[in-house]
Amino acid sequence: MSSKEASAVFSNVAAAPTAKTVLGPLPEWSLTDLYPAIDSPLLVADFARAEREAKAFAADYRGNLAALAAQDLADPQSHDLDEAVRRYEALDDLTGKIGSYASLVYSGDTTDPVRVKFYGDTQERLNALWTDLLFFQLELNRLDDDVIAQLAARPPLAHYRPWLDDIRKDKPHELADEIERLFHEKSVTSRAAFNRLFDETIASLRFKVGGEELTLEPALNLMVDEKEAVRKEAAGAIAETLSQNLRTFAFITNVLAKDKEISDRWRGFEDVADARHLSNRVEREVVDALAAAVAAAYPRLSHRYYKLKARWFGKDALDFWDRNAPLPNLPQRTYAWHEARDTVLGAYADFSPRMAGIAEQFFARNWIDAPVRPGKAPGAFAHPTVPSAHPYVLLNYQGKPRDVMTLAHELGHGVHQVLAAPNGALMAPTPLTLAETASVFGEMLTFRALLAKAGSVSERRAMLAAKVEDMLNTVVRQIAFYTFERKVHLERRNGELTREKICELWMSVQGESLGPAIRLGPGFETFWAYIPHFIHSPFYVYAYAFGDCLVNSLYGVYQRAADGFAERYLAMLAAGGSKHYSELLAPFGLDAKDPAFWQIGLGMVEGLIAELEGLEGQN
Repeated sequence: MSSKEASAVFSNVAAAPTAKTVLGPLPEWSLTDLYPAIDSPLLVADFARAEREAKAFAADYRGNLAALAAQDLADPQSHDLDEAVRRYEALDDLTGKIGSYASLVYSGDTTDPVRVKFYGDTQERLNALWTDLLFFQLELNRLDDDVIAQLAARPPLAHYRPWLDDIRKDKPHELADEIERLFHEKSVTSRAAFNRLFDETIASLRFKVGGEELTLEPALNLMVDEKEAVRKEAAGAIAETLSQNLRTFAFITNVLAKDKEISDRWRGFEDVADARHLSNRVEREVVDALAAAVAAAYPRLSHRYYKLKARWFGKDALDFWDRNAPLPNLPQRTYAWHEARDTVLGAYADFSPRMAGIAEQFFARNWIDAPVRPGKAPGAFAHPTVPSAHPYVLLNYQGKPRDVMTLAHELGHGVHQVLAAPNGALMAPTPLTLAETASVFGEMLTFRALLAKAGSVSERRAMLAAKVEDMLNTVVRQIAFYTFERKVHLERRNGELTREKICELWMSVQGESLGPAIRLGPGFETFWAYIPHFIHSPFYVYAYAFGDCLVNSLYGVYQRAADGFAERYLAMLAAGGSKHYSELLAPFGLDAKDPAFWQIGLGMVEGLIAELEGLEGQN
């Protein structure tokens, strides 16, 4: 991942605003490793070269792959198909570099008209360029299985066998060349256009709190302020502004759900989430088992914890703006940037000096953009860019413990992306089944390091509670999101959904997942509208729960047998997308297809809640 789609799992539980003098200097990334500026001659030259080479590639290979494959089979010294794949990969890397640069520039200020135009123009040109290249995978997948198997069994094409095997899984859902071209060309005025409309609408919203007009990120951050009056006012402001714009968000949701239904119908996908499962390279029954296991655990996890938290607050039930509130009567620690950096790097180093060394490059080489700025994309993400460059991390850092966890999370992605890069542009990307593994594991390492330094029972309680809430937000909340998306997309098949209907679906799912100890009062029904995953990447959200449960299981293996674990773990990350998740988990003795597998991860969350209950009454 993890691009912007993978961003905002923690955006709604980040820290309250803190003075820059307390945080210290915050880094802003330098994108010059990609291009010096949006009008740089290097970028102009690369774009022209990419367009020229794409046309040359199409002229050389369109309609010719079957003949090239036959020639390679007949003559062991002929490697024409291998050469074609290498040229295709080089184009993928070059165009990916251009697209990554445009995306990162845009995310720095999504309200700047110059950046907006640059991003839009770049998307259009890249879309047109890749229209000329669509034929390649389609023609490869039309070659006989035996032909591909024989050619991919011998070098040099054997290097690309994992990619060739992977793309053939798409074969049953691919359409005729002209239809694929139409889908691709129209995407810039359909899905991509409504994605952009959502981003620019969200960035332009202002929320009136305490006499100030805030952007979304600072407003959400106030919902974890230590003062209940502030949290309540922030929640009301968010609800009011979202309500005023709900017509737009409902329209975007309806259009994108219908757009997806049309695509799914043409491609022959049976279930609304099957396209996501295919891209994730995970079986539907595995995801169904995960979702069912989490839903069955709601009473043991979220219901149980929020009842406990309500008791700490002296209430029968918490209002929704108190769900992520800091615990009462506990000091709120603020981490300066250098403390956050040292904490995460120290935790990484204790596990693996190599892992810490990779993460340290992000600080030393200006690969992180940390400050909150008007117009900046909300949340956090690690953008992999391309293997010939390096990843970048975006944060909205404000100094609270959850911000430290977010830094650990995104650096985990970054380390994963650096390790996987040698696989090349075609095999470095990791399916979402494992995309959240390194990020959540990085969080776990950091949490355990902080917990080990807890100096009192109250400090330990605060840290355990924060971790439980993060895990509930990652597992319970994301599966509830997934359930909500399923309901929206299934209902949309029967006709357009009103704003009221979407809100109704949202409330039904949230009530079930959070339980009776959370009071979902007026205004909360609008909170679905700001979640970017629903727009940018439908059904992405279950990857967080998959990753969290998987990491809990991995961490259990690590605790039981630490010797050699770090080496096996880094080797798993380095595989990128070159192996199926089941093959990567085998060295750890884990099998996600086993229904009992998910209980391991859920059991760890349950154990932390039990530990919190055991601390009651202690000082």
